[in-house]
Amino acid sequence: MKKPSIKDIASKAGVSPSTVSSVLNGKAKHMRISDVVAARVKKIALEEGYQPNTIAVSLRTGRSKIIGLIVEDIANPFFSALARTIEDEALKLGYRIVYCSTENDLERGNDLLYVLGQTHVDGYIITPVPGMELKLKELKDQGRPMVFMDRFIASLEVPCVLINNYDGVKQGMDYLLKRGYNCIGYVSTNSSQVQMKARMSAYIDKVNTDLQKAPLLLEIDFLMDRTKIKAAVKEFVIDNNLDAVFFATNYLGVVGLEIINELGWKIPDQIGIVCFDDTDLFKLYPPGITAVRQPVQEIAEHSVKMLIDQIQGKLASSESQLLLKGELMVRGSA
Repeated sequence: MKKPSIKDIASKAGVSPSTVSSVLNGKAKHMRISDVVAARVKKIALEEGYQPNTIAVSLRTGRSKIIGLIVEDIANPFFSALARTIEDEALKLGYRIVYCSTENDLERGNDLLYVLGQTHVDGYIITPVPGMELKLKELKDQGRPMVFMDRFIASLEVPCVLINNYDGVKQGMDYLLKRGYNCIGYVSTNSSQVQMKARMSAYIDKVNTDLQKAPLLLEIDFLMDRTKIKAAVKEFVIDNNLDAVFFATNYLGVVGLEIINELGWKIPDQIGIVCFDDTDLFKLYPPGITAVRQPVQEIAEHSVKMLIDQIQGKLASSESQLLLKGELMVRGSA
C-alpha cells in the first residue's frame, strides 16, 4: 500500500503542499494559516496515517528532532527508569528518543554510535564504555552534540551529569557503622568505569579509617554467568563470616537476596544489607532493603537540557559538569 504524501494530503484538504508542510512542521501561525485550515490538514493527515520521512526532513532542515540514547543495560531497573524519564523530558521539548544498550561491550558500543549516526540523530546522551574514547572524540571533533551521563571519560571535555558515587557509598557505610556492624563485605564488578571505582574507594576508605581493618572485597566479572555469580557471592559471605554486605549495584543486590533466602538467614538479624541503586523490589522485599537512591528525574532533566542547549548553540561542547547527590533510603535491612 502506497504511503500518503504531502501532495496527497494537500489534494484532500484543498490546499497547497506548502501549506500542508507549514502546518505539519508547526509553522501554521507564523505563515498566517487559519486555525480552521490547520485543523483540517491535521485531521486528514491523521486519518491517512501520514508519517514524515525523518531522513528527508533532517536533510532539509538540518535537524531530525531525534536524540540517540545509549545506556549500559536497558533491562537494568535504573537504566530503564532513566530511559523512560529521558524520553518523557525529550517529548516535552519536541524531541523523540532512540535508545539502545551497550551491555558494557566496546564493539557493540561503537557499532551503536555508527547506527545512530546513520539515523541522523541531532545529538547523543551516552553512558560510555571504556575504550570508546576514539569514536567519541571523532564525534566531538565533528561538532556533534553529546552529553555523558552516570559516568564520564576524563580525556574528553564533554558536558556530563553525574551522581556523587563516593558520597553515596559513604552514606551507606556511615549508616552500617552507626548500627554497629564491624565485618562489612563489599560486592562489586571488576569494571574500570569511573563511577564503580569511586564507589569502591569510598568503601575502602571507610573500612580503613573507621574499622581499621583490611577491606573485604569481591569483584564480579560483568559477563559472568548468573549461577557462577551466586556461587561466588555465597562463598564470599560464608567464608568471611560477614555481618553485613554492601552491594555496589542493584542487580548484584538482587543476587545477594536470592542467596540469603536460600541460606534461610533473616535480615537484619543474621546479616545486614545495603545496596547502591534503589528499585521497587527493595521497597517490597521484607523487611525493606536500605539503598542509595539515584535522582533519576534530575539526571534525566539535566541531561536532556544540556544536550538541547548544545543543539541550539546555547552551551559549548566543553562546558558543564553537574554532580548530583544520592539519597540513602533507610529501611529494615540494616
